[in-house]
Amino acid sequence: MTKLPDSKRIKELADLLDKSSLTEIEVEAEGMRIRVARQVASQMVTSQQTIAQPAPITPTPAPEAAAAPVAAANPASNAGAVKSPMVGTAYLAPEPGAKDFVSIGSTVKQGQTLLIIEAMKTMNPITAPRDGKVTEIIVTNEQPVEFDEVLLIIE
Repeated sequence: MTKLPDSKRIKELADLLDKSSLTEIEVEAEGMRIRVARQVASQMVTSQQTIAQPAPITPTPAPEAAAAPVAAANPASNAGAVKSPMVGTAYLAPEPGAKDFVSIGSTVKQGQTLLIIEAMKTMNPITAPRDGKVTEIIVTNEQPVEFDEVLLIIE
């Protein structure tokens, strides 16, 4: 019979998660693995702030100004969205000071490296799923990324 995890241990991990900038903690001890994770809603909050700010400044064009951030806030609905297959840190260039793998307007071929995601000290190349043109790069260099987060758009 499997021993159930101690609720005190789970609470301690949850408190540690709240006090840090981590989004996930996993601990294995005594043959038991405990994973505590939280969802990050910072992108949604940022988008709402961007939409809310233009309204008081210029009331007449506010609906038009708000339309662009709403479209940008949901790049996942774009058919050309390239999503992160893992949690890690995105790097747009192969090394510091080097030219980025791609830029907006770059034409890419299927299998071409678009960027790198570092996860657990391993550099993982993210490749183009198809031929196309890079129309938008969502992430910035050295930005932490979550699983399934949109990295860039290929049209």
